[in-house]
Amino acid sequence: MKAIVITSPGGAEVLKIQEVEEPQIGEDEVLVKVEATAVNRADTLQRQGGYPVPQGASPYLGLECSGTILSVGKNVTGWKIGDQVCALLSGGGYAEKVAIPAGQLLPIPHGVSLKDAASFPEVACTVWSTVFMTSKLSSGETFLIHGGSSGIGTFAIQIAKYLGVKVFVTAGNEEKLAVCKVLGADVCINYKTEDFVARVKEETGGKGVDVILDNVGGPYLQKNLDSLNIDGRLFIIGFMGGVSTQVNLVSMLAKRLTVQAAGLRGRSLENKALIVSEVQKNVWPAIAAGKVKPVVYKYLPLADAAEAHSIMESSIHIGKIMLVP
Repeated sequence: MKAIVITSPGGAEVLKIQEVEEPQIGEDEVLVKVEATAVNRADTLQRQGGYPVPQGASPYLGLECSGTILSVGKNVTGWKIGDQVCALLSGGGYAEKVAIPAGQLLPIPHGVSLKDAASFPEVACTVWSTVFMTSKLSSGETFLIHGGSSGIGTFAIQIAKYLGVKVFVTAGNEEKLAVCKVLGADVCINYKTEDFVARVKEETGGKGVDVILDNVGGPYLQKNLDSLNIDGRLFIIGFMGGVSTQVNLVSMLAKRLTVQAAGLRGRSLENKALIVSEVQKNVWPAIAAGKVKPVVYKYLPLADAAEAHSIMESSIHIGKIMLVP
C-alpha cells in the first residue's frame, strides 16, 4: 500500500509517499481502507522528531480516519466487512489502509459523508474527555476556548452551545472570529489587539469563566488562572507558546482552582474505548441533529501531505485540514 513516510526529522518537505507493507491486524482489530484522514498538530511535532510514537503504534502519521472495513479479527464483535466507520487512531491514518482496535471505531454519524466523518474522531474524543468527562463543564456555565478557529475550537464551540454553555473564544484575526461567531460563540476576542483577561472579567461581571481549554501553555498560564471563576477548571492540551513560565499560586488557593493537562494518544486501549463510547453516546446525537457540523478548510491528496503540514504550521486555516488517499 502507499503511505506517507517521514524520511528524516525536519520540515514539511521530509514527508514522502512510498510503497510500504500493509498492516497486519490482531485478534481485536479491524483493517480499514482509508477514505480520508486529518492533519493534527501532533503530526507536525512527530514529523519534527518531538513526539515519539507510542509502543506498538503504527510508525506512520495520522490520528483519525474514516473508511470501509476490509477484514475483521477473530475476537471482534459488532463490526463486519463492508461497514463504513470512522476511528480514533494511535497512528497510521496517512496511508491507504490502517489496522484499528475495535474499541476505537465509531459508526458514521447520521447526515455526514464518509469523507467528512474523518474530521470528527480526534477533536470529539479530545474535547469530550477533557472538557466534559474530566472538567465537568455543564449547562449554564461559561467556557473559554483558546484557538477558537482550530479544528478543536470549531468543534468545541458547537458541542458546548448544544449543551447550553456560554462560549468565549480567542483567535488572531477578524475572519477567524467571524467564523467562531457563526458557529455559536457568544464572546469573540482578538488576542492580538485585546487583553482577553480584561474582556472575560468584563463579560462575566468580574467573576471569570468556569472552564478554559488551552493549547498555548506557559505564556497563558497566569492569564488563564486570572480568568477563572471560583471553582474554575483549566485544562491544558498543548504548548504552542512554550512549556515554561512563572506563576503566582495565590489565586489557585483563593479561588479553589483546578489545573489539569493530558494527551489522548498515549492512553490505554481501555481508556480510549471508554472515551469513544462516551463520544458516541453524547456527541453523535448532536451531529445527527445537525447541531454540530464538520468544519473542513481543505481536502488535499495524500501525496500532498507536505503542503497540508505547511498550511497547519502557517495557522491560516479554519477548521480541519484533510488528506484523501
